[in-house]
Amino acid sequence: MEESTITENDGEWLHELTLKNTVLEQLNFYMTDVVKVKPGDLELIAEKMCILGLSKARSYNNTVWECVIPYIQEPQDRAAISLVCKSWYEIDAITRKHITIALCYTTTADLLLRRFPHLESLKLKGQPRAVMFSLVPNEWGGYVTPWIKEIVESSSRIKALHFRRMIVKDSDLELLATSETGKGLEVLKLDYCRGFSTDGLLHISRFCRSIKTLFMEECTILENDGEWLHELALKNTVLENLNFYLTDLVKISSEDLELIARKCASLVSMKISDCDTSDLCGFFQSATSLEEFGGGSFSALPEQVDEGVLNEQLKRYSIAFPPRLCRLGLTFLGKTEMPIVFSIASRLRKLDLLYAMLDTEGHCLLLQRCPNLEILAARIVIGDRGLEVLAQFCKRMKRLKFERGDENEEAEGVISHKGLIALSRGCIELEHLSLYVSDITNASLKCVGTYLKNLQNFRLVLIEKQQKFADFPLDNGVRSLLMGCHKLRRFALCLRPGGLTDVGLSYIGRYSPKVRWMLLHYVGESDKGILEFSKGCPSLRKLEMSACCFSERALAVAVLRLTSLRYLWVTNYRITASGGNLIHMVRPNWITELIPATQAPVHNVNGEVLAHILAYYSLAGQRTDLPSTMRHL
Repeated sequence: MEESTITENDGEWLHELTLKNTVLEQLNFYMTDVVKVKPGDLELIAEKMCILGLSKARSYNNTVWECVIPYIQEPQDRAAISLVCKSWYEIDAITRKHITIALCYTTTADLLLRRFPHLESLKLKGQPRAVMFSLVPNEWGGYVTPWIKEIVESSSRIKALHFRRMIVKDSDLELLATSETGKGLEVLKLDYCRGFSTDGLLHISRFCRSIKTLFMEECTILENDGEWLHELALKNTVLENLNFYLTDLVKISSEDLELIARKCASLVSMKISDCDTSDLCGFFQSATSLEEFGGGSFSALPEQVDEGVLNEQLKRYSIAFPPRLCRLGLTFLGKTEMPIVFSIASRLRKLDLLYAMLDTEGHCLLLQRCPNLEILAARIVIGDRGLEVLAQFCKRMKRLKFERGDENEEAEGVISHKGLIALSRGCIELEHLSLYVSDITNASLKCVGTYLKNLQNFRLVLIEKQQKFADFPLDNGVRSLLMGCHKLRRFALCLRPGGLTDVGLSYIGRYSPKVRWMLLHYVGESDKGILEFSKGCPSLRKLEMSACCFSERALAVAVLRLTSLRYLWVTNYRITASGGNLIHMVRPNWITELIPATQAPVHNVNGEVLAHILAYYSLAGQRTDLPSTMRHL
């Protein structure tokens, strides 16, 4: 069927072939649109061919897999395929195009590029997630330099690089930009990185003429001038995505943004730092293909103004948005300027209100005009009333993220179990839900499990608004949620003392068969809880815990039981000065690093000290750049 045009309804044809055929010698659907292929069916066909011992089948076998394996993209499936036999291992090596490395110290660039010589896309994570909460020393590590050097020296075919939470230097960007790899580079994402300046960006703008995506959201960048943006505007004609949102870059020329919009007809996404929105009229007029915009700013109004001033403000910011714009995030958007969004509200699919200056009522007025909204980020000032509006008017919602604001906002509105219940009943297509709540009940968690059957990512943080919670512990609610949400892959539960007993923690282990990442805070009562938990979670690869009461030995035993675990982060955990009992978790390629508390150590009567533990699998052995404030176990 090679190069045939096939309308694919399902993969039943291949399954039927697997069950009924025992004499197959050749199977070829190369260069077709057939993608609903189950690795299990292909494996069974190969087994039957091998059992028959047909010489032709053996000769065709690799050809079949060379055609099929490139269509399998899931990393877990690829990893399983590479373990079947040597030939499949080699096919995986030459056909793998993208790799994600969850921690930069788990391997080396040399090992990776020798294993996958035709790699085109690499995502590399550096410092632990705790760095975002100032729980990691500044000198922790996570340098991108050795990776850039190896990528450049190996003349890699890589077209897309994504570095997250890493230290990037100007010299790294210059080396990359002036290399052969830089000439063909199409995507560069610097995500929550630091260590570089606009001088480094200038090299990227000047030499990387093929770059389509330049992403720097939430990076710490030293700004010398705005020449990098001007150079990008002059030299680039293929840019599709430019993002320097939530950075301190302020030397931004609206004329350069407009020039980029005029020259880059394929520009679909632009997210910028603070730049008065009224200066962007020319940009919006030129960016006819723009689908996403984030950033900008609005001039603040005095507290007491008359109607004329309000009308003048609204007139100043009356903007004609591009016709395709459907993803929007205007920073510092106030209630006065909110009407400028009304004209496109009905076509919005994504809305970021995390940095908007709206109260509960403002959120409600805007959201009830957004019936096609699928993604929303906002602060918890939206309140239960805002969640009720979402449940009533935004039935297509798939991703929701609610973060904390300041204390004054929380005095006006917060999210409670009532809002969660309304949301669960109204937005049943939700796949991602992350929220801070003032209180929570078993009934509300059960409601999540009952209605949100598509939920894949759930994160709940209980804030410190009150000391006592009437419905603690939440054991039964958590069990109902996990039993109902069968698709859950990521699960975070941050409670207060007494929120979950050992029984509840055992429920998490028992009913989380597909969860791969987990964050737990204030869960369990004793070692029994973590030991029961570790009997489950067969798919768990990353575990982060804090404020838990487990002993070193129990933690070590749990790690050994969690056979899929590749990464462990424990914060503010009481360990002895030597960390001796953690020695029980030692196994081949398992690296354990002890990190002292970021503040002055706190000792109790037993001589125990609060500290952090990071443990992970590594093919590269112990790292050589461990700072003096840390030590290997």
